[in-house]
Amino acid sequence: MTQVFNEDGVVSPVTVLEVGPVVVVQKKNKETDGYNAIQVGFGEKNPKKLTKADIGHRKNLGNFRHLREFRMKDENDLNKYNVGDKIDASFFSEGDKVNVSSISKGKGFQGVVKRHGFGGGRRSHGQKHSEREPGSIAATGPQRVLKGTRMAGRMGSDVVTLKNVKVVQIDKENNLILIKGAVAGRRGTLVEVIKKL
Repeated sequence: MTQVFNEDGVVSPVTVLEVGPVVVVQKKNKETDGYNAIQVGFGEKNPKKLTKADIGHRKNLGNFRHLREFRMKDENDLNKYNVGDKIDASFFSEGDKVNVSSISKGKGFQGVVKRHGFGGGRRSHGQKHSEREPGSIAATGPQRVLKGTRMAGRMGSDVVTLKNVKVVQIDKENNLILIKGAVAGRRGTLVEVIKKL
């Protein structure tokens, strides 16, 4: 993350994202696949770790680490792209509204204080090892734990989607876009940016 100033001197917190270039690897249509979509490749992978099927599928366009599909509404949208086309930062423009999806940082198995913001027990009157315990989890009537009860468990590593986020700046030379606010995930996380039409 960083911050940028606009013409009026107003500062905006932004996240810098590298936008490819991504290459169109495959086109899918309703006749053969049941839906319209393009498949794009991004990143570099060691060619020794690619199988012959992977190499054949990529059609010598590159040793892509990631392959992702983007659905198209109809044939007209699908026909705008051809296999081998490159999509980069020039696809976006300043002021665009986008949806941003990424996987948040994994935090492992966490207790209820960190995971759900519980207050824990009082720090007095004989508390020994239960300062951060959840306390009572339900009435004894149902004789079971009710679904959705907030308890300790695995936290993070979830897909987080931010909607209607503004593109603040674009660096076409370095294929970078600056998106307002924070994006979930660690540095290097694969981020899916979908332009709102």
